[in-house]
Amino acid sequence: MKTLCNVLPFAVALLMCSALLLGAPAQQHPNIVLIYADDIGYGDFSSYGATSVKTPNVDRLARQGIRFTNGYSSSSTCTPSRYSMLTGEYAFRKQGTGVLPGDAALIIEPGRTTLPSLLKRAGYATAVVGKWHLGLGESKDKLDWNGEIKPGPLEIGFDYSFIMAATGDRVPTVYVENRRVVGLDPADPIKVSYEKAFPDLPTGISHRNSLKMDWSHGHNNAVVNGVGRIGFMTGGKSALWVDEDMADVFTRKAVSFIERQNDKPFFLYFATHDIHVPRVPHPRFAGRTTMGPRGDALAEFDGCVGEILKTLDRQKLMKNTLVILTSDNGPVVDDGYKDHAVEKLGSHKPSGPLRGGKYSRFEAGTRVPFIVRWPARVKPGVSHAPMSQVDLLASLAALTGQQLANSEAPDSLDTLPALLGQLKQGREHIVEHGGGLALRLENWKYIEPRQGPKRSATTNIELGNDSEPQLYDLSSDPGETKNLVAEHPERVKSMEARLKKIREDGRSRP
Repeated sequence: MKTLCNVLPFAVALLMCSALLLGAPAQQHPNIVLIYADDIGYGDFSSYGATSVKTPNVDRLARQGIRFTNGYSSSSTCTPSRYSMLTGEYAFRKQGTGVLPGDAALIIEPGRTTLPSLLKRAGYATAVVGKWHLGLGESKDKLDWNGEIKPGPLEIGFDYSFIMAATGDRVPTVYVENRRVVGLDPADPIKVSYEKAFPDLPTGISHRNSLKMDWSHGHNNAVVNGVGRIGFMTGGKSALWVDEDMADVFTRKAVSFIERQNDKPFFLYFATHDIHVPRVPHPRFAGRTTMGPRGDALAEFDGCVGEILKTLDRQKLMKNTLVILTSDNGPVVDDGYKDHAVEKLGSHKPSGPLRGGKYSRFEAGTRVPFIVRWPARVKPGVSHAPMSQVDLLASLAALTGQQLANSEAPDSLDTLPALLGQLKQGREHIVEHGGGLALRLENWKYIEPRQGPKRSATTNIELGNDSEPQLYDLSSDPGETKNLVAEHPERVKSMEARLKKIREDGRSRP
């Protein structure tokens, strides 16, 4: 009897521990929220030095987490950056991954390992809300906007999707939820063309005087909501979005997804459209800054971030949620509309101390804000470790205890210790893509020669093109003002060879 009494407390304790462990899977891995901004530059947030606009919610993330000073997208335009981040493969390796029209076919093959499919494998509920711009359907000839739209996000690992097909300045100007256009009237079918206009419909040229936002270059095809777009469409009147409401619509869908999760960890890819053109913020943000619609859209983006953070707080999820905030590429001021972004810029520097911007191989094309918060594991601070978005797949695989096969994510490296602030060293090298390629190796930056204009005739951004190689020491010259090729010929030769090997090997992951 005495022996039994001694054993019982131990058995009860074992049962209690087992029960706790059985109830633990939802807490084993953190929830993950990836907030992916659009066209927001290194100097656009007040936590990165901006003074003309206040971004208190982004600043809260930076204050409570790690603010990286050397975070990179893998390309200086949107489609290739998104492709690389979700697949772990540099977009320059695959044809057809440039900036896509709104009727492009899906460029991520269903069945390959992606960031959402990897996390789904680990037991996560997965969702994408916001800008997609990775194509839909098997081909544009087979894409039926009035029926079931597939393959798409659901075929590459997402359980739920609420997206725009491409960008706000491209048709079709409708939302797609899972595989169907939202609010479509079957009696008013949608037709889309990027080749020719539909008869008798207004365009940005024929009805320019009636536009509520004039265009500066391009953006003069179909007119929707008083704004000229790229491409032509007809039909779908009941499904057309209202630009001013877009940020609220996407944020509500993101919040709703978070609120529905209660039995397992979740991954939310929240790809906002702010501050991409056309910049038409909600009236409550109009005039919030002195910089016109671009500045007001920055404030609106910060408001969206605030709603996500409030939801995590309200649902008591903050402590065990890993939030990553970054941008798809650097900034552009005039990107096709006369929204006074140039005239009202004032002292604001969207690129901060960096050179170039969107479309460029100079630093501001791909060095972007990069913030990580996870109160349960990450200590607040600032990190100078070089980080690349292409590494999120391998790093989150490590976080969730998964091994990648040799064929998966060929360019994604496990930088989890740096991502969580445990190591000061990040990536040894960074590949920067913007037409041609550039390579950052430690603090040295090599830009391979490439013919082409040195400055964009439309956006006025320096592109980084030159018939001769360029070499910069970023430790002393972050603005890339002094080309050191003549002083360091051997370094140029070795970095040229390294970049050639990365390109020709077809992979960079060991």
